[in-house]
Amino acid sequence: MSSAAACVTGQTYGASPCASRAEHARAVFEHVIPQLAPADVDARMALRLDRCQVLDKADPPPIELVMYEAALRTQFGGPKVAKGQLHHILEMSERYDVTMHAIPFSAGGFPGAGQSVMYAEGPVPELDTVELDSTHGPEFYDSEQQLRKYRAQLETMRAVALNPVQSRDFILTIANDL
Repeated sequence: MSSAAACVTGQTYGASPCASRAEHARAVFEHVIPQLAPADVDARMALRLDRCQVLDKADPPPIELVMYEAALRTQFGGPKVAKGQLHHILEMSERYDVTMHAIPFSAGGFPGAGQSVMYAEGPVPELDTVELDSTHGPEFYDSEQQLRKYRAQLETMRAVALNPVQSRDFILTIANDL
């Protein structure tokens, strides 16, 4: 993501990599993939934190986060970690370069409901890349047909999501319930 011109993520079961606090990300790695050795957890954590440094640049790329209610309510690391994660997401949503959308359960089904995806726009369309999360590691796609599919999927997710103001209120309500 360090050279991405923009990034859109659709998250259905955990926070977007660049919206994750370290405690939350570690809990995801330790619980979603139980066979992962501690050294591998550390390596994935280092990579994730390194990739997220792009947000600290003087002119970071715009990021759009579309998060399903299940991703917001899952308490990886317990209630304290989950509440801290939600407040971190709320803080991120105040940044000028971040747009946040939440998809409530009441939105019903939508394409991509069981899959988390990150669409990184390159400086030119030929460099666009999709990253899918999987239990064995990330999978990358860059063919035009695949990119078209995931652009449509993310557009559908945006269409059923709450607007940014409603999303903030929704996330705050979830955090306050913990």
